[in-house]
Amino acid sequence: MQETAQPHSLGLVEKVAHYLREHIVMDHFQPGQRLPERTLAVELQVSRTPLREALKILAAEGLVVISPNRGAVVAEVSPADMQEKLYVLSVLEQAAAELACVSATDDDLAELQALHFEMKAAFLRRDQQNYFRLNQEIHNRIVSLSNNATLIDMHGTLSRQLYRVRYLSNDKKEKWAKAMEEHEAIMSALEARDAVKVGQVLRQHLAKTWMKYANGEVLPLI
Repeated sequence: MQETAQPHSLGLVEKVAHYLREHIVMDHFQPGQRLPERTLAVELQVSRTPLREALKILAAEGLVVISPNRGAVVAEVSPADMQEKLYVLSVLEQAAAELACVSATDDDLAELQALHFEMKAAFLRRDQQNYFRLNQEIHNRIVSLSNNATLIDMHGTLSRQLYRVRYLSNDKKEKWAKAMEEHEAIMSALEARDAVKVGQVLRQHLAKTWMKYANGEVLPLI
């Protein structure tokens, strides 16, 4: 990752933050692990200033804790905190889906359906990586169609904090069929613009993740 003529530009900081975020959620950097500035700066071929700014972004997202003594450390989230966050995420997505039924255009829903078909194709190919990527894109797209800036911002923050848990749950292939059935129901309710039903289905879909986590079970694909 080379620095440009403006080494501390926002673009570079965002790229560094994205790199670190992806490595945290994919478990390359694990909870409690230190993120040494000197080593990372050399690895990413950037100066320590944009690296520090990127770490501040991740700290604001709850992915990193920065302390005077230890520097930056990957955040450790307790099971209780995770349960709370998963619950709130389900509430936000329920509200977003209800709003999307009102605000989304036919073209918006057609684009969402296209993503759903791509995800289903990945499911049939047993392509876990693309399935998960498209799955998350669909959830985020539904939220964006709410046209509620505050909801979108809150959802984005929580999603980044929970992305690691949801990514790691991607190992349980036997959960795919049920998850696909639920996504089919979500899309059907959206196309019918049935705000009550889509909200309920999506809330139940996400609540299963929270319940599995609360019971100490392996998380399903969501």
